[in-house]
Amino acid sequence: MDFINQMEPSFDEKERDALFEYMNSGGWVTEFKKTREFEEMIAGFTGAKYCSVVSNGTVSLSIALMACGIKAGDEVIVPDYTMAATPNAAELIGAKAVFADIDRQNLCMDFHEMCKAVTPKTKAVILVSINGRFPECMDDFVNFCREREIYLIEDAAQSLGSFCQGKHLGTFGKIGSFSFSAPKIITTGQGGALITDDEELYRNICRIRDFGRNGGGNDHYLVKGWNFKFTDIQAVIGIEQMKKLPGRIARKKEMGRLYEDRLRNIKGIELVRTDLEQTSPWFYDILCRDRDALQQYLKEKGIGTRPFYPALHAEPAYQYDTLSFPAAEEAAKSGLWLPSSVKLTDEQIAYICDCIAGFYM
Repeated sequence: MDFINQMEPSFDEKERDALFEYMNSGGWVTEFKKTREFEEMIAGFTGAKYCSVVSNGTVSLSIALMACGIKAGDEVIVPDYTMAATPNAAELIGAKAVFADIDRQNLCMDFHEMCKAVTPKTKAVILVSINGRFPECMDDFVNFCREREIYLIEDAAQSLGSFCQGKHLGTFGKIGSFSFSAPKIITTGQGGALITDDEELYRNICRIRDFGRNGGGNDHYLVKGWNFKFTDIQAVIGIEQMKKLPGRIARKKEMGRLYEDRLRNIKGIELVRTDLEQTSPWFYDILCRDRDALQQYLKEKGIGTRPFYPALHAEPAYQYDTLSFPAAEEAAKSGLWLPSSVKLTDEQIAYICDCIAGFYM
């Protein structure tokens, strides 16, 4: 069996032919009609009124914060266990990222820990639906932030195709953010999207991503903005990827059930509780004993894996190592992402699980 990558993108002749047709038509390459079409597809799929696609999923979070009026010196609460893009998006605009611990059951931000982190300087909370999961008390986050006039922004980078209470993740906060980087369920190489039902926030987003202009083709600047725009080339790929999204969601859930069925009784590992009726997993994750030794063993068997994100507060970039976030620290120490590409076959998943079982025998 060939080496099984932990993750890889999936393209076929649909993207190739669409790109050829677009380039052959004399397309202007920069964002234009195809970008608008891609935005409409995302808005339609998620149920949001408005969508704006941008250059990547890190910039999208910074734009969301700026659109909400977050400025230098304001505090933004983020989970300690997340991709570094989440706190960095706040720091990029001069705000201060304040960490909160996670819920051990779902690896999302713990509501009570978030409440304890709030100060008079708190202006926003970035709630990460890690790996497509959501906190069981989603309504508590929404109500708490609304009552205190704190902006709730959803970092749903890993959650396209995942729902909570029948609503798509990213639609509970004021703004939802998605990523289209190479490992995501759909990819345009790089890219991000912001969704909202608030017309004023949408207008702010559109200005900020286009130099502060009220529309393309003019040089009248209403606010300070930057060039965070998308391209029609990416959109052409994204449109074809979106057409495949329903099938990929179904396959991701099938794969999740296969992993669960084969791994649930292996002593030495723990499955993170996942509602596969609503969640389309981004990566298949386990908490395991002797994580590093297991990773090396699987590599020798031709299986690629990836350790969880670190607990960010203790990373050299943040240097808050005098603080303690026990749940995030435990997840970072024992978490491992297994192969998760939609290209995986049932046979490959069975082989991966048999190897894991063999390690713990």
